[in-house]
Amino acid sequence: QVQLVQSGGGLVQAGGSLTLSCAASGRTLGMAWFRHAPGRQRQFLAFTSRSGGYSYYADFLKGRFTISRDNSKNTVYLQMNSLEPEDTADYDCAAEVPNNGAAYDSALRYNYWGQGTQVTVSS
Repeated sequence: QVQLVQSGGGLVQAGGSLTLSCAASGRTLGMAWFRHAPGRQRQFLAFTSRSGGYSYYADFLKGRFTISRDNSKNTVYLQMNSLEPEDTADYDCAAEVPNNGAAYDSALRYNYWGQGTQVTVSS
């Protein structure tokens, strides 16, 4: 059983940066970040393998976000740069079900979810 506890988030001005954290208890798994804004579909942002050796990003991010992990702390991070008002959303981390078979950018791949963190970007 895996539990995910998120921290970070908050209010930031456009053009600024913010780092989110997701601390996991239990075994090390591949993990991802998603976001969900009111009136919009949940969006996949980034995935990192359990070793941290492989990362995958949504194309629309255009290099603004970076996913990383520190396995000594069993924690995954999302570094967000050049934030825009359109980035305002609830951000969620998720841990995958091993060998699930679903695509890395599909919510069906993930069985464990954090409590969510609100990020608001002002103009």
